[in-house]
Amino acid sequence: MAKSRNPRRKQPGPEPVAEQVDGGLAELVPDRDRPRAWTLLLDGAPQSHVDLDDPAYLSFEYQRRLGHVIDLAAPPGKPVHAVHLGGGALTLARYVAATRPRSTQQVVERDAALVQLVRRELPLDPAARIRVRSADAREGLGKVPDGWADLVIADVFSGARTPAHLTSTEFLDEVRRALKPGGVYAANLADGPPLAHLRGQIATAAARFAELALVADPAVLRGKRFGNAVLVARDLPLPVAELTRRAASDPHPARVEHGKALLDFTGGAAPVTDAAAVASPAPPPSVFH
Repeated sequence: MAKSRNPRRKQPGPEPVAEQVDGGLAELVPDRDRPRAWTLLLDGAPQSHVDLDDPAYLSFEYQRRLGHVIDLAAPPGKPVHAVHLGGGALTLARYVAATRPRSTQQVVERDAALVQLVRRELPLDPAARIRVRSADAREGLGKVPDGWADLVIADVFSGARTPAHLTSTEFLDEVRRALKPGGVYAANLADGPPLAHLRGQIATAAARFAELALVADPAVLRGKRFGNAVLVARDLPLPVAELTRRAASDPHPARVEHGKALLDFTGGAAPVTDAAAVASPAPPPSVFH
């Protein structure tokens, strides 16, 4: 006698979604451990992770570190005005909306087709006050009113490289113009040995902001491997002690450099201007495998 099928057999999970966007092949891959979570890949490179059931959950190391910056940018739960340069799957905008309800946010993402895909497959909470503008990051930043933002986050990559025009003192002049006095600027930077790009970016930020901190894996800071570093800048003192505590307690602990040690780390690198700016280095293929 044939066995009857189990009517309560587990249903198959969601299927990956792949679509050509302006920046290449975008893939949304379901997270098998979290029912409504997805990873966004662009041309095979993991870009961001979103949990629609828990937007306050940050999976990627660099996004967790930016999450700490967001948490410490204002008193807990206080709404902020935030500008996100680079949208991806809108992970950090969702995080701000979840942890700081009633915040007003602007996202600038050049890839209109990617924005369309993300909004269709990973819809935003209709109550979230998030405006997405399809434009170049610097051009979109130029449309932000003077002194509007409590927080500007730059996480812009084209072909896994930060475009040159987002690495200069002139770009940071635009960031400062958009920030409120005492507002926070945070940037996701990527580099590997000999860390020339990272040293130049710290020197550039030091030419425009009074206080800096850098959050990164110790192996990246020692020039042992390619990776991400989060640069935080402000004119008021930064909450370095609390940022250090949070970064050290992450699943992948990070180190925080600041003050004289961070300036010494630049090794005398000069600030980058528009005339001399180049894109960040391409990551080695092994980074994504």
